[in-house]
Amino acid sequence: MELEMDTFVIEGGRRLAGRLRVHGSKNASLPLMAAALMCDDPVVLRDVPDLADIRNMLRLLAELGCHKTNEGGPKDVMCLHAADRSNSHARYEIVRTMRAGVCVLGPLLARRGYCRVSMPGGCAIGDRPIDLHLHGMRALGAHVSMESGDIIVKSPVGGLKGATIFLGGPFGSTVLGTANVMCAATVAKGRTIIESAACEPEIVDLASLLTKMGAKITGAGSPRITIDGVSQLGASGGGSIDHTVMPDRIEAGTFMMAAAITNGDLVLDNCPTDALLSTIDRLNAIGVEVEPIEILRPAGWVADPLRQAVRVTSGRVIKPVEVTTQPHPGFPTDLQAQLMALLTLADGNSVITERIFPERFLHVAELARMGAKIFRQGPTVIVSGVRQLKGAPVMASDLRASACLVLAGLAAEGTTIVNRVYHLDRGYEKMEEHLCGVGAKITRVSEKEVGE
Repeated sequence: MELEMDTFVIEGGRRLAGRLRVHGSKNASLPLMAAALMCDDPVVLRDVPDLADIRNMLRLLAELGCHKTNEGGPKDVMCLHAADRSNSHARYEIVRTMRAGVCVLGPLLARRGYCRVSMPGGCAIGDRPIDLHLHGMRALGAHVSMESGDIIVKSPVGGLKGATIFLGGPFGSTVLGTANVMCAATVAKGRTIIESAACEPEIVDLASLLTKMGAKITGAGSPRITIDGVSQLGASGGGSIDHTVMPDRIEAGTFMMAAAITNGDLVLDNCPTDALLSTIDRLNAIGVEVEPIEILRPAGWVADPLRQAVRVTSGRVIKPVEVTTQPHPGFPTDLQAQLMALLTLADGNSVITERIFPERFLHVAELARMGAKIFRQGPTVIVSGVRQLKGAPVMASDLRASACLVLAGLAAEGTTIVNRVYHLDRGYEKMEEHLCGVGAKITRVSEKEVGE
């Protein structure tokens, strides 16, 4: 499948002001979609973003006999029905298009007792091994083998059995590994305890959906998750399972930094402030204000810290800070690049240390092309703020680096050309349209048009 090599042409120097709504979370949607494999009843997911990774997951699920049955309905509502269990092979041709394809492993094992999933391989920001996923499956009694680049996992005779499983790794817990083990353990006999589980809010969202299916899960969002196995999952009393995807904390954080880097004034609706406390803390230290605002709500409405309206404003002077990426609730690695773009304009020297993906610095050289002063030593970068970035042609290397370069282009003097924005389309729904709606000037063109 040939990728469309679109390009953003950004006219910088425009202040963002207005209102944006944060979409549903991509990183939550993908495991939620995979969980639809775990029962025979339809699963309705609401506020699903329209992204390349979501469309690829739909392709994968269709091959596995789980189809979207509400074609022609609202684009952000998805009804998935796993009616055919004859195929349990997640092929390389699809898994390679999105690393989250591996999250079908636990659901397939739970419902069908067998799965064959292609090894996902490496990516631009470094290897993401799945050893901990397989360690968890073995602890539940599954047999794991390799054949022709595929992982084959089978339930033992008599089914999976609960166990106490330590999922800590050299860089902390694994989010998709926690999701896979949690899914498999829902139907294991007895009690499973996942120690050093990922605490990300996307895990809480998945646990919420599984609980609606009849799973018995406590502790999601903490380092220890307890699952008491049930015989099978499904809708209570028949019918379908209905779930609204949590807002995308990375999109929300990106929009916050877009407001700050342009000295703007943005209101963000559907903002998951409770999932962004570390990010908001660092933004406050920089001189960015993120304030909840009251909006009209129906009678009896109860405030939800995962779905707030906030106003984001910035002082004219951006202060330098020190930041270290960490597993949740620490500062997210998926916002490191965007923060770096903001700090290129700080009044002083900032220090960013990357503890999750130490090689996640491909955007450094591209920012330097725009006049940023950045020095890297291993997993640490020193950013010396400059008065002005200059527009230049730059190349996007991965999803979050793409967002970083768009932010830099918004603030730069002149025209910035961001090449290969197909990376961006994996994680941000029509980003250029939403930013243009609040004052940006971004034009999407093909690479051929740029060269003409």
